Amino acid sequence: MSLEQALSGGGGVTLLRVLVTPCAGRDGIAGYNPWRRRLSVRVRAPPRGGEANRALVRLLASALGVSKGDVKIVKGVNSREKTLRINLPRERVLEALGSHEPERV
Repeated sequence: MSLEQALSGGGGVTLLRVLVTPCAGRDGIAGYNPWRRRLSVRVRAPPRGGEANRALVRLLASALGVSKGDVKIVKGVNSREKTLRINLPRERVLEALGSHEPERV
């Protein structure tokens, strides 16, 4: 299984399903989680007042080389399981994030 299963969309817009772990020891992309079929992401920010959501958007925008305005949470704002809309073709998202090792579960 691969990161492709966490991606959908087309026409220059990609939907990315992620699993966020707030209050982590460090910010980072942990890799594809095959059990959840989501990209696992860890952020140091706590899940209050939208801090973890903002940290997630910053981290992914940086990893993808786009502005924060090109990454938006469209589902799961109050959940660990989120769907993000990224203004970038699916192939570019896969290329940028596909190099992360799979998470060991």
